[in-house]
Amino acid sequence: MPDTLTATIVDATSKIDAQVWNSLWAATDPHANPFMQHEFFLALEQSGSATRRTGWAPRHALLQDGGRVVGLLPMFEKSHSQGEYVFDHGWANAFEQAGGDYYPKLQCSVPFTPVTAPKLLTVSQEPALKRALLTAAATYAEQRGISSIHATFMPEAEADLAADEDWLFRTDTQYHWHNAGFGSFDDYLTTMSSRHRKVTKRERRDALDGLTVKWLTGPDLTEAVWDAFFEFYQDTGNRKWGRPYLNRTFFSLLGESMADKVVLMFAYEGNRPIAGTLSMLGKDALYGRYWGANTEVPFLHFELCYYQAIDFAIEHQLATVEAGAQGEHKLARGYAPSTTRSVHWIGHPGLRDAIDRFLKQERAAVLREQEALNDLTPFKKGENAGSN
Repeated sequence: MPDTLTATIVDATSKIDAQVWNSLWAATDPHANPFMQHEFFLALEQSGSATRRTGWAPRHALLQDGGRVVGLLPMFEKSHSQGEYVFDHGWANAFEQAGGDYYPKLQCSVPFTPVTAPKLLTVSQEPALKRALLTAAATYAEQRGISSIHATFMPEAEADLAADEDWLFRTDTQYHWHNAGFGSFDDYLTTMSSRHRKVTKRERRDALDGLTVKWLTGPDLTEAVWDAFFEFYQDTGNRKWGRPYLNRTFFSLLGESMADKVVLMFAYEGNRPIAGTLSMLGKDALYGRYWGANTEVPFLHFELCYYQAIDFAIEHQLATVEAGAQGEHKLARGYAPSTTRSVHWIGHPGLRDAIDRFLKQERAAVLREQEALNDLTPFKKGENAGSN
């Protein structure tokens, strides 16, 4: 790290000035991914959703040049591997069976959020500043005897820079929809094969039979609306994770501080909401996050999570819809394979070598899988709609 730079580890988002944090975010992210805003992290911590008690102790690395803040790496000290979506349980088990202590570890990510966004927030794109943040994190880990650092869902440029600094490089697959300048959903449908076009129309018709859909944002986000959404969220969370990661307070805080970045899509039976999704809005992308329902309706999940998101992106001229983690069923709905990236600093040489060998094999397997998945998209031969 250059001699003029100093690094401090800060144990709460509230201890970092919101204007300073957000100015670094704005200078770094051309897509204005809202998950990296100070307000989002603050809501996670103030609600009690991401705190030491839940195994997410803030350890944000703050980089200063003199008295000026020039860099930030949001980071957490963790006692488990839940809520990350890049799975390292096998690494943890192997190291602990060999007599090592895998936990605590450091996690550079947005808690509970598998969305690619810059993590090396700096006043300029000067690589030296970003390398200094990586060095600060590694130095802290070494001083504390922490086994590893995991920076997940990194943009390609940041992941490449970290790999150049000898961090291990990992890839995986998500499914994203890409807007080729469509004027309407029907315009988009013309890129599909006849069979897929008919299936899509039928799914939408069956899902919406007797129902209406509303997009809710800004002042629409009343506490009654959040109560309804939280019921949906709890249903899905209880089934998928054993317990939801986020509590009811978090959504109220999100609505208070970031209402213009939140898009809820509710399906109504008469005046009663029966299902809903939560997405976040960036400069040129819609980021789908949560879904739930209190009434079973065939294809309604596809309608609210995927087709309504495409409608919204077309109407608002957004370039991309990111539909969250995993799910090959998204292929048939026009969401194409997209590569996600993470980087990993491993302190123990033996563990590092073993993980390095594994990741080389895994990256090759991910590439082969993506090549096969690209053949399963619903588009006409020769069409590139939805490709990445």
